[in-house]
Amino acid sequence: MAGQRCPISPSPAVPRRLSRRTLVSLSTSFTKTLNLDSSNSSHSLSHALRRRTGGGAASSTAMSMEAGIGVMGTKLGMMSYFEPTGTVVPVTVVGFREGNIVTQVKTAATDGYDAVQVGYRRVRDRKLTKPELGHLGKAGAIPMRHLQEFRLQSVEGFESGQRLAVEEIFKEGDLVDVSANSIGKGFQGGIKRHNFHRGPMSHGSKSHRALGSIGAGTTPGRVYKGKKMPGRMGGVKTKIRKLKIVKIDDELRVVMIKGAVPGKPGNLIRITPAKIVGKNIPKS
Repeated sequence: MAGQRCPISPSPAVPRRLSRRTLVSLSTSFTKTLNLDSSNSSHSLSHALRRRTGGGAASSTAMSMEAGIGVMGTKLGMMSYFEPTGTVVPVTVVGFREGNIVTQVKTAATDGYDAVQVGYRRVRDRKLTKPELGHLGKAGAIPMRHLQEFRLQSVEGFESGQRLAVEEIFKEGDLVDVSANSIGKGFQGGIKRHNFHRGPMSHGSKSHRALGSIGAGTTPGRVYKGKKMPGRMGGVKTKIRKLKIVKIDDELRVVMIKGAVPGKPGNLIRITPAKIVGKNIPKS
């Protein structure tokens, strides 16, 4: 009709065509969201496992299992030992102070793995904190400076407060694994640290003990990771395997081990039965 405006029916919505740049940005943001959600879920799951197992599934899996219960001692030094046949054998003398007492027995039901915690070397009460004193007092043990765990396949027969005698665990002729902190030598160069060869000492050479070239310039244009270079030497935990026990002296409370062990006199030594595949360690 004249003078009146006809109603216009709404047209169907036409889908707007997105550009390629918009699609790429949307897909990137969606992927980031999925990755964030998955990382959060995995983080929460790993955190829950860590709380339940008392230290994390990854850390418990990485722990190596010992072939048997061991003891801790103190390195006293080296000497020459004469065997009955007259053969001279260089030995390391390891003494034992008061300690080597079982302070805790961990099981898979309570801690997620089987292990025996052992304490060594008696100290004064004021050297320890109240939580440490409470932990040792719960086991009925004396105040001790060092606590270490020995992860075993079975913890049957062990109880808190039990004393571990060296002569009952080892005998002469046994093979043992000895671990301790090696002697720290500070910052050293490549010759002493990695046994590099030195440069010429004459004919105008100006590179005697220098490291030399550490990589090409243009390609790759960087230094590869793990390159042997000068740095801190020693002062790390080291293990020497399959050392023979030559002599066990009950009166002096010392053990003589053939060869050298890590560390300097006075260092803490950890002695465990040697791992022999097929004998005390499964082949798998």
